[in-house]
Amino acid sequence: MKQIEVVAAIIRKDDKIFATQRGYGDWQDWWEFPGGKMEAGETPEEALVREIREELSADISVDEFLCTVEYDYPKFHLTMHCYLCTLVCDALHLNEHEAARWLTKDELDSVKWLPADLKVVEDVRRLSC
Repeated sequence: MKQIEVVAAIIRKDDKIFATQRGYGDWQDWWEFPGGKMEAGETPEEALVREIREELSADISVDEFLCTVEYDYPKFHLTMHCYLCTLVCDALHLNEHEAARWLTKDELDSVKWLPADLKVVEDVRRLSC
């Protein structure tokens, strides 16, 4: 089975978590934490900073490792390294996603999360944002 290694940013601000809605592919319209594939030679933190610049035209501070999720999708095995992050400045621009929302912990179930992201949502619930 194909193996894909990615990073995800759990961006926190004012007791809210940033979520993005996919605008393409097999999982279009599902929600996820922003991030993407690691490139050869990158640390997870470097990949995350690069991916958030590409996807959101934003700079982040990678603050703390949260978890690694292993998940078997029908066409590939995903390894997703998740980090708690904060924005360096508040400006965000959706370059790849069709929508985004800042969610409180009570609102986390209001969107349809990608299956691999559901484990991350459970870890986020246990945080004191």
